[in-house]
Amino acid sequence: MSEELKTIKELADELGISKKYLQNKISYEKKKQNLSIGNWKKISGKNTIVLSDKEQTLIKSWLNSLEDKQEDKADSLEDKQEDKADSLEDKQEDKADSLEDKQEDKADSLEDKQEDKEKSYLKERISVLEKFLDKEQTSNSELKKIIQQTQNLLDQQQRLALQDKKVLEEYKSEINELKALKMPQEDMKDGSSIRGEAQEEIERLKAQLKLSEEERNKAKEKEPVKTESKKWWQLWK
Repeated sequence: MSEELKTIKELADELGISKKYLQNKISYEKKKQNLSIGNWKKISGKNTIVLSDKEQTLIKSWLNSLEDKQEDKADSLEDKQEDKADSLEDKQEDKADSLEDKQEDKADSLEDKQEDKEKSYLKERISVLEKFLDKEQTSNSELKKIIQQTQNLLDQQQRLALQDKKVLEEYKSEINELKALKMPQEDMKDGSSIRGEAQEEIERLKAQLKLSEEERNKAKEKEPVKTESKKWWQLWK
């Protein structure tokens, strides 16, 4: 059968006395009798003193006398009052801590709200600045586009001017060539005379040809008409 171990608090509750009174009694008897009572044991993650069955019996024997009971009662009452005072003090401290925590939470909440408000304002400013920058970039892009178009027009006009200049030079060159090919006035007169003589020669040859044809036609008209004689055996046909 396993031994039933109890803590000082559990034994005090069993005996109807305060934990503090029982601790004081155990400390007193330990010093008086030079005893070693209780062993450390880890319960619910905490190191706690536990009492064996023999130690519990010994402690109970100390509390059996009437004097001890009276003293225990007085001490227990005193301890209870002290426990009550401690409990009240703890409650007040807890209340003060709770109030302080609430005030700190409220301050933190106000600080968070202020920080959120500042963040929201900064985000809005950033958005406005970004839109402004986008607009500026768009304007710069359009300006660059206009400048490029103007430059293209200037280049085109320069090319057209060069082409016009080239055409003009070619035209002048052709005029100079025509001037170089133009004959003097005297040569023009000699040419007209030659053409006149050639035309007269052509007319003379045409007249001679016509006369020759007329004579040939007259000669043909004077020739006798030949008739074919038939053979005697063809007369009855």
